[in-house]
Amino acid sequence: MNRKKKFEELEKWREKAHKGGGEVRIKKQHDAGKLTSRERITLLIDKGSFEEIGAFVRHRSHDFGMDKQRYPGDGVVTGFGKVNGRTICVFSQDFTVFGGSLSETHAEKICKILDMAMKNGVPVIGLNDSGGARIQEGVVSLGGYAEVFWRNSMASGVVPQISAVMGPCAGGAVYSPALTDFTFMVKETSFMFVTGPNVVRTVTHEDVTSEELGGAHAHNTKSGVAHFMAADDAECINRIRTLLSYLPSNCEEQPPVHASAEPDEKAAAGLDTLIPESPNKPYDMKEAILGVVDAGSFMEVHEHYADNLIVGFARIDGRSVGVVANQPLSLAGCLDIDGSVKGARFVRFCDAFNIPLVVFEDVPGFLPGTDQEWGGIIRHGAKLLYAFCEATVPKVTVITRKAYGGAYDVMNSKHIRADYNIAWPSAEIAVMGVKGAVEIIFRKEIAEAKDQEKKKAELEAQYDTHFANPWRAAERGYVDDVVYPSETRNKLIRALQAVQHKVDHVPRKKHDNMPL
Repeated sequence: MNRKKKFEELEKWREKAHKGGGEVRIKKQHDAGKLTSRERITLLIDKGSFEEIGAFVRHRSHDFGMDKQRYPGDGVVTGFGKVNGRTICVFSQDFTVFGGSLSETHAEKICKILDMAMKNGVPVIGLNDSGGARIQEGVVSLGGYAEVFWRNSMASGVVPQISAVMGPCAGGAVYSPALTDFTFMVKETSFMFVTGPNVVRTVTHEDVTSEELGGAHAHNTKSGVAHFMAADDAECINRIRTLLSYLPSNCEEQPPVHASAEPDEKAAAGLDTLIPESPNKPYDMKEAILGVVDAGSFMEVHEHYADNLIVGFARIDGRSVGVVANQPLSLAGCLDIDGSVKGARFVRFCDAFNIPLVVFEDVPGFLPGTDQEWGGIIRHGAKLLYAFCEATVPKVTVITRKAYGGAYDVMNSKHIRADYNIAWPSAEIAVMGVKGAVEIIFRKEIAEAKDQEKKKAELEAQYDTHFANPWRAAERGYVDDVVYPSETRNKLIRALQAVQHKVDHVPRKKHDNMPL
């Protein structure tokens, strides 16, 4: 054995694998404002911790001249490493090799990584940059996609799955990111769609660009397919690292604990004066959140979609929580179809991965209108209700102002097994607001009055204290305490500590049948 020649051969193989599709294609990738697959992994993984798997795998296709184009790695870099000191699995598609298209061996590499993540209980991150199925391989490529989809489904709720769409993602390829827990997209360089602009133009005669049809902005604001939008590849990867800091490695573990930090000083100081004197005047619920959670810890999810409901991760006393909050600045905080689905998906993720839920409630009800009713607000609203009902993690609720009607029940009420519910003195917990209640209860008296408006105003003033307060609910034990807003953080810290080892049992079943 000539050791020197063997070592030289190894170096040649490594060099080929690291070059991907070659310098010309790497330059094109950079010119398009994108990093290469390996550069992305370098940014994601802690320095010196990445171990590649399958660097020398090549495709097995011989048709259409493919036997003359065989690149080591076959268009995807796979392996494992550490992020913030914790092990993760990762695959990163290489657009410089056959446009990142998925072949049989390309799929096998991704499947191996997904299997490894599940067996070892570690998160898996997919960096997607692919033209889709490799046409030359036909149904073999489609079978590869299905193998990936099956594993995404099996891994769901077992290990966190994060997708970053960092280039094209079209056709069947879109369903892997859609099956994962969170999807990141990059402005102007990434897009997702089942059918591209040319097909849309042919079938529906709509003239639309790739960016308009399935760009980062479209999927973050219109469809809700994507959860995060980044300015470039580097920002996208940094935000993935941040997201991982809130999550446990798998469903059997607890989220990581960080050093506690006092909340934002300005927001905390303004809590007692945050709620306006007028019940119809809006305020920013994010100020309430920032005044309670650890400073700098709030990471909003789905920020640009259905902004009448806020969801995101934060820390309280160094521990991860999932925040769900009505936003009075949008639709007066009403629940609608999009907000309900957004909230339900987030609540279910938190429950799957042992992340306590903290709810800030100011909800006047469900959004009225034919669009909502015909669009299925009953079914979609039931998704959020179902998600809170089935969640067995610690659940706490802060009622800041309105908690009306069925929406009161849905937003993590005591009746669906919330662990600790508190109200601010400004809370209004009732079937409806004073105005609507008076119009219904005293319809006859108002109709018989000479001055109906005056009579209505008198009755509203008379019964304002009957409806617009938290005391009836407190008398019944539906809220556990009425507190000054400035007391909220300490109350929540103690409550979350008290219920951190909570064990809740559900009836034995094969699986549930939530109202999809």
